[in-house]
Amino acid sequence: MKPNIFFTADHHFGHENIIKFSERPFESLEHMNEELIKRWNEKIGKDDTVYHLGDMSLGKPDFTKEILDRLNGNIHLIKGNHEGAALTYPKRFASIRDYHELKIDESENSNGKQKIILFHYAMRTWNGSHRGVWQLYGHSHGTLPDDEMALSFDVGVDCHNFYPVSYEEVKEIMKRKKWTPPFAPRS
Repeated sequence: MKPNIFFTADHHFGHENIIKFSERPFESLEHMNEELIKRWNEKIGKDDTVYHLGDMSLGKPDFTKEILDRLNGNIHLIKGNHEGAALTYPKRFASIRDYHELKIDESENSNGKQKIILFHYAMRTWNGSHRGVWQLYGHSHGTLPDDEMALSFDVGVDCHNFYPVSYEEVKEIMKRKKWTPPFAPRS
């Protein structure tokens, strides 16, 4: 049984203006914070693995620590541009990186692996992008048009009804892309 792996980004806990900026459907900051925690924990169990691709919290360190203590899972943080508060509580994270190349066992792939590039920002090209490597990002809060020819997309909460996305859901989204290997023999 594969471990449950999830991806998410851009919670912006404690950031009142994000409700307006990103047209989030919450009545107040408190409502947003509580709903984001609830939706995280509905999907993510205590032992699940979560890759958070940045901008966890814009609240003060004590507030951020309280929120982080309420979230399920082993959280790997890929740093965004608003990470000051989260970085004051490093022991909550299984790892903290600027960028990560994740390999997941995948029986459907000929080499038995799926490689995924994790970065806060969207990239137009990345290591292995011409070989079927995926790229997941946050930062843009759903404002970037999805490129159906690229194996990448925004895992930020604004794009997924404020829920994290499972590896299986990512796989289904990638299967719908129109990407083809650039050096494949033309039929």
